[in-house]
Amino acid sequence: MTETVPLLMVTVDTEEEFDWSAPLSRGGTSVEAMRAVERGQRIFDRFRVRPTYVIDYPVATQPTGYNPLVAFAREDRGQIGAHLHPWVTPPFDEPVDRFHSYGCNLSPAVERAKMLRLRDAIAERTGFMPTVYKAGRYGLGAQTVQSLLELGFDTDVSINPTLPPSADGGPSFQAFDSRPFILGGGRLLELPCTHGYQGWAGPLMPSLHTVASSPIGEAIKAPGVLARLRAVNRIMLSPEGSTLDEMIRLTRQLVGQGLRVFSLTFHSPSLDVGHTPYVRSQEQLQQFLRTIEAYCEYFFGELRGLASTPADFRAKFVAGQVHDA
Repeated sequence: MTETVPLLMVTVDTEEEFDWSAPLSRGGTSVEAMRAVERGQRIFDRFRVRPTYVIDYPVATQPTGYNPLVAFAREDRGQIGAHLHPWVTPPFDEPVDRFHSYGCNLSPAVERAKMLRLRDAIAERTGFMPTVYKAGRYGLGAQTVQSLLELGFDTDVSINPTLPPSADGGPSFQAFDSRPFILGGGRLLELPCTHGYQGWAGPLMPSLHTVASSPIGEAIKAPGVLARLRAVNRIMLSPEGSTLDEMIRLTRQLVGQGLRVFSLTFHSPSLDVGHTPYVRSQEQLQQFLRTIEAYCEYFFGELRGLASTPADFRAKFVAGQVHDA
């Protein structure tokens, strides 16, 4: 049957702290911000939401990182998946730069070796074998899909719909929308991030945003100009960079277009002050948490949606209980 009740999944990019504006470094592996992960979990517990914590190698190999998540998983309050940051995941056989921070830009053998080390580290330290995968920086490619299938993953959450190509070699997902679909000959479920356009430019919004996001457009801050003019604004269902009003309007718009599967995403270091551009003060932290809570109140209250997880949704999909979402 077709899914009619809106479903909300929460995916947390669970990772080390690092300076987003600085060059990448293999030495940036602190996970002290994981001490704050309970702040988000308390909100999700209230709404019976079980986040999927996709964890990277620094989190998977340090007790400060993985211990709280093991507790959540054992208590069925959350689930554990995998998240690849190539520059801090062995084996270290590639240069450290922006281009090689996308897993899809590595050689297939190097990317697969890193994915294997990550998967095994998670299983060994947490006791849970991950089956849900998210590529760091959305660095998913055809070779990644093949490795996922070989390594036993059955669900991917890496695709960032409408994402234009980046100047540093990142993939483009402009041809995709937020609907789930099947990859890998029917063996891999893709659950994209939830994204959409808002503005008065109507059907011209995708083209306008593509031009604005070109290197020249970025240099003159064209995306911000178009957003302020309300011509076109690319919105992600995330408390990072989106307001509560934008998130609710996006959800209403996509529900009206027939979407029934929604993915709320953010980075775990945003649950503490000073680790991401989105939370630089206690005031911003409180606003960040209020946005998550208020969105959940909207989704499970006014919208009358239900909570789900990538693993649960895949089980329904495979069982034939959902054919279109």
